[in-house]
Amino acid sequence: MRAQFVFSEIGVGLRRNLTMTFAVIVSVAISLALLGGALLAREQVNSMKGYWYDKVQVSIYLCNKNDAETEPSCTRGAVTGQQKREIKGDLEKLQVVDKVFYESSDQAYEHYKEQFPDSPLVPSLTADQMQESYRVKLADPTKFDVVSSAFSDRAGVHSVQDQKDLLEDLFNLLNGMNTAALFLMGLMLIVALLLIVNTVRVSAFSRRRETGIMRLVGASSFYIQIPFILEAAVAGLLGGVFASTMLMGGKYFLVDNWLADKIPLIQFVGWDSVLKVLPLVLAVGVLMPALAAFLALRKYLRV
Repeated sequence: MRAQFVFSEIGVGLRRNLTMTFAVIVSVAISLALLGGALLAREQVNSMKGYWYDKVQVSIYLCNKNDAETEPSCTRGAVTGQQKREIKGDLEKLQVVDKVFYESSDQAYEHYKEQFPDSPLVPSLTADQMQESYRVKLADPTKFDVVSSAFSDRAGVHSVQDQKDLLEDLFNLLNGMNTAALFLMGLMLIVALLLIVNTVRVSAFSRRRETGIMRLVGASSFYIQIPFILEAAVAGLLGGVFASTMLMGGKYFLVDNWLADKIPLIQFVGWDSVLKVLPLVLAVGVLMPALAAFLALRKYLRV
């Protein structure tokens, strides 16, 4: 009988404040979708870092005859065969180095034409203008400084370039977008909490006569408060369900059926990652409104 009364009170409360309840559901759904999206985005960025950092190389560009006339780092002349052998031997001795690949000026020229076939510089370029280089794969991509400090000032070395630096701007942009999503999520959560508190206040005021009678007949504080708390929890649960639907829809339509085809180089997070986030989204959707309602009742419902 008591359970039936509680559930009937929940239904009455939701119907009386239908528009406000709908606003709570929408705001909770948007904030939780942003939460889930931010968590998945962070996992995606970490996955991309692990994938691309494992593939980045350190490039040691060697001086050619043209560089000897124009570049301050090549004032000692173009690289010699002996210098190239010494550089390669010293690279292979470093513990941080996994593999060393040599690229000749002819190979560099062919790679340039393949990568930039429409460049206006292609007709005027020749192979002897391109730099020879050693491409170094590090066992630990974060140890670039070891190679840079050892070879930057070597005779015959034009420059040492870390490809990881080229990716940092991309990852910083993605992390910035993730931070912005978290900030927006926090703002939406605040809006949802204010709506929940206001909904509980209106609901408590509209039923002040019933709660007063219940108090007079000896009902406990918890028994009086539980319908209001469960109303908020139900609204939050519905918001969590909608947020989960948005996340799954985004994964299926946006990622799997659009981005995966447009950007095949990126291995996007799988359904296992999405399914791991959904329980958290639903749990926050239920507990956050319930806790907000409980705290609001201590102020607006004198029992």
